[in-house]
Amino acid sequence: MTMETKLKLEVVSPHGEVVSEDVDEVSAQGSEGDFGVFPGHVPFITTLKIGMLTYRKGSENKYVFVNSGYAEVSPDKVIVLADSAERSEDIDVERAKAAMQRAEERLKQAEKIDFARATAAVERATIRVQLGGKR
Repeated sequence: MTMETKLKLEVVSPHGEVVSEDVDEVSAQGSEGDFGVFPGHVPFITTLKIGMLTYRKGSENKYVFVNSGYAEVSPDKVIVLADSAERSEDIDVERAKAAMQRAEERLKQAEKIDFARATAAVERATIRVQLGGKR
């Protein structure tokens, strides 16, 4: 059995392919907790929560916003099927800040809104703003 030296990372959303690269390491936020994957990892499937996926290519770390979905891990590949996803360099930080402000305003009117939906909107916007600063 040979040890794999790279992982093929594929991040796909309904809008198309977001990432398709050979990488050294992948970290993500699963529903049951954070996880990291190196080449040769045991296979598993998990759901993802709203959060950040990080991958390392050589000495460079790259970041992707993931709006929930699924990850399938095999010894040589990580496939992420996300409801939506954006690479940090593609995030419009001003737009994300405006969305966060709108969501926070909706939360202040808690009795008039869908609290879970507004909370998820704040969470999405917060992570996008954080990632937008990582270039």
